[in-house]
Amino acid sequence: MEYRLLGRTGIKVSQFCLGTMMFGGKTGREDSHAIIDYALGEGVNFVDTANVYAANESERIVGEALARDGRRQQTILATKAFMPQGTGLNDQGPTRRHLVQACDDSLRRLKTDWIDLYQMHRSHAEIPVDETLRALDDLIRQGKVRYIGASMFPAWQMVESLWVAKELGLNRFVCEQPAYHLLDRTAEREVIPAAQSFGLAVIPWGPLCGGLLTGKYERDAGPTDARWQDGRDNFNRTATDRAWDVLDVLRNMAATKGCTVSQLALAWCAGQPGITAPIVGPRTLEQIRDNLGAVHVSLTAEDREAIDALVPPNSVVVRYYDAANRLDLRPHRQRIV
Repeated sequence: MEYRLLGRTGIKVSQFCLGTMMFGGKTGREDSHAIIDYALGEGVNFVDTANVYAANESERIVGEALARDGRRQQTILATKAFMPQGTGLNDQGPTRRHLVQACDDSLRRLKTDWIDLYQMHRSHAEIPVDETLRALDDLIRQGKVRYIGASMFPAWQMVESLWVAKELGLNRFVCEQPAYHLLDRTAEREVIPAAQSFGLAVIPWGPLCGGLLTGKYERDAGPTDARWQDGRDNFNRTATDRAWDVLDVLRNMAATKGCTVSQLALAWCAGQPGITAPIVGPRTLEQIRDNLGAVHVSLTAEDREAIDALVPPNSVVVRYYDAANRLDLRPHRQRIV
């Protein structure tokens, strides 16, 4: 396992981050604990969750697992806030009122005194970023949070947040978490270059395109209980004809290397310029074993050129990034989804 600096901070994180979105939903408590145990045993020291996952249950499961045997101290624990946490009008968004309460709630569920990385799950154009940053800065000064980050922020909002933090003398975001994989390279247009320019870590989520890049799907078939059915996933994203052509080539490349398609896709993502630690989100122990096998896969310059020929830099084969960032950033039409 390789370890990389988390942006301009001095802390080091594993080259793959364990994502826990499945925990408490499709993956039960015991299986979730087994996955965490395996990942930590393989050298993963970076775990990402969110208060919205499985209606808070993911945080509870992660907290229980890390409270055992003192492993919390050795783990860089990340969680996120923004999404609705109740039925009240103000129980959502990056406001001071919501973030202060959401942080205390996450600390309780995670069974910890501090959160290493507290991330804004989305941005909101109606709420001034200085309100968000002041609240987050207070949480850092109170010792509840060590570092702060963003997820799915457009490049202009990343830069705005850094400027406001500098102007007001506040703690700055240290990372951005965009949707990014070799079938959708939208983040390469502005988000990743901006992160590189300003020293932000990039922690991609969805590096397997929601499972499409595992290689278990065919043009007309696939597991009946899996996310992609009839060429669409559970968020109605569409696998284009071009995507299947790309997958055919990736299968051949993976066979030549003696690895799985998912390992190839993860190795590609982890090795891209500016990338710190792709998030793997396994549902089963078998999947995390496969995913972490990517650390043993090496891509040559020729391999990357071949992939670039299939999916050129900045291009899109499966529209994933835009579909994931469903917030309308025009203030007069802003809504939280």
